[in-house]
Amino acid sequence: MPKKFIQRYMPKPETLQNHKHLQMFGKLLHKPNLWALNRRSAPLAFAVGLFVAWIPMPFQMVLAAALAILFNCNLPVAVALVWVTNPVTMPFMFYAAYLFGAKLLNHPPQEFAFEASWQWIEASLFTIGPPFLLGCLVFGIIFSAVGYFVVHNLWKYSILFKWKNRTK
Repeated sequence: MPKKFIQRYMPKPETLQNHKHLQMFGKLLHKPNLWALNRRSAPLAFAVGLFVAWIPMPFQMVLAAALAILFNCNLPVAVALVWVTNPVTMPFMFYAAYLFGAKLLNHPPQEFAFEASWQWIEASLFTIGPPFLLGCLVFGIIFSAVGYFVVHNLWKYSILFKWKNRTK
């Protein structure tokens, strides 16, 4: 695993410990494993970050930080991976989640036009809400499991590759 590459772009622990939205975690942010990048914390951080990225809610980074603290995995990686869902990718990802959830529930996909209003959210909650939330949950589980196993295996093979090069 390109540990040095990831560490080069990780923020300093002090930066995140002093972040205004993470102040609520207080002394919990002083656990050393939250800042360590090792073969246990990195794959778990990928799983946490990718799972939270599929949760359609504001302040996903705070939830990712809370789960990273709960599971004692790398906090900066978990928080950074939430940005997989950004304003550019979010419409495509969430529409795919809706279509997948509708397929799982055997609902025909409905035509809808998004409106940024509370009335539209209330009206759509019972029509497109269940397939959308189910699709987000299933995609969150799938992508977090795939992310975990890919990073875990990359880390394992990089260690094996280093050991093989040492014996030469």
